[in-house]
Amino acid sequence: MANAENIMNGSFGEIWLDGEKVAEAYGLEAKIELEKEEIAMCGRPGIDTKMMGYKGTGTIKLHKMNSRMMLKLSDRIKQGINPRLQILSALADPAAKGAERILIKDAAFSDLALAAWEVKTKGVLECPFTFSDWELLDMVTA
Repeated sequence: MANAENIMNGSFGEIWLDGEKVAEAYGLEAKIELEKEEIAMCGRPGIDTKMMGYKGTGTIKLHKMNSRMMLKLSDRIKQGINPRLQILSALADPAAKGAERILIKDAAFSDLALAAWEVKTKGVLECPFTFSDWELLDMVTA
């Protein structure tokens, strides 16, 4: 039987970037957007759709505690290289019915914040990325 204790709490989430734990992380979203083409068919008044591909997008949310992203990306970007990193998302709430781990295999970050601060405001960074490949390592079954 499902109950509120089975809802996974994001406070137990972790992010690993190229095998390094990202302790300053406070959020992650990764999703697949399906690219569809509209298809009209004879004898049917409704428009159907056909999947033509997909696009993976996401965002890592970080407390500004270090220069991690600049150190990982800056030099390669200056050399004209689009860095690709692996992101491991792990969510393991001890009260839930299992754990979930997803490996994003080819994250390409969409921008690099070189400076982002404001007086009397805690420092945070949002790091958007795109990807095309992932692996489901551990899943919570219904």
